[in-house]
Amino acid sequence: MPQFAANLSMLYPELDFLDRFEAAARDGFKAVEYLFPYAYDAAELAARLKAHGLQQVLFNAPPGGVDRASIDAAWAAGDKGIACLPGREAEFDEGVALALRYAATLGCPRLHVMAGLVPAGHTRESLRATYVAHLQRAARRAAAEGVDLLIEPINTRDIPGFFLNRQDDAHALVAEIGEPNVKVQFDLYHCQIVEGDVAMKIRQYLPTGRVGHFQIAGVPQRHEPDLGEVNYPYLFDVIDEVAGACGWQGWVGCEYRPARGAQPGGTSAGLAWLKDLAH
Repeated sequence: MPQFAANLSMLYPELDFLDRFEAAARDGFKAVEYLFPYAYDAAELAARLKAHGLQQVLFNAPPGGVDRASIDAAWAAGDKGIACLPGREAEFDEGVALALRYAATLGCPRLHVMAGLVPAGHTRESLRATYVAHLQRAARRAAAEGVDLLIEPINTRDIPGFFLNRQDDAHALVAEIGEPNVKVQFDLYHCQIVEGDVAMKIRQYLPTGRVGHFQIAGVPQRHEPDLGEVNYPYLFDVIDEVAGACGWQGWVGCEYRPARGAQPGGTSAGLAWLKDLAH
């Protein structure tokens, strides 16, 4: 069975964010991920991890901005990353530096660097050189800290206009960037919506060593992975099989919205899928 990490940005929505660490540990999770840590002091987050025996396995570099106020403002304004955007180099570099400081305190080995939206008047191809240069520069800085940078294809139904949408393009970009600590964040939910053929893509890409992390959610409603059109128990078996053959030891992030919403205990009640895997 793969190792599963609770995504605290989505799970346990009835609780204050800092209380979600305890809830995840109580439900048997050994690791967590989330979107952004920047609204909280890194030492406080590290204390929550330690208190509940959790590993931090992933979070996002800023979507824009360089401190709490400007990061909140960028997200509220619709920024979904700035890696592909020319003219924001200094902001990008400062945001990566902030993320690496948090990663050091949290003991987190991976950062997702969001690509961003294609602005009016530009094409993906016209932005490609900027994106590659940003990732190359950030990767060299992250490598000095022992941190991998992840890039994630995201479907255009959830985020219209997102720069990166397909697995093949993501892996081509990783090759073009040419830094060994740049890898792909393989979200099976996004892949199913954009491309399908998920099992074969796991078999194709996991052995390359360039898949840094998986994420899951039911399709199409982004609820628990036992709801919807994807046969996740089969895909987990595929991950186990391929990972066993190639030595991959990463995590699968549970980045879904509980079907019970913010109902008290709703996330925990929806974890039957995980308990079934353990038997």
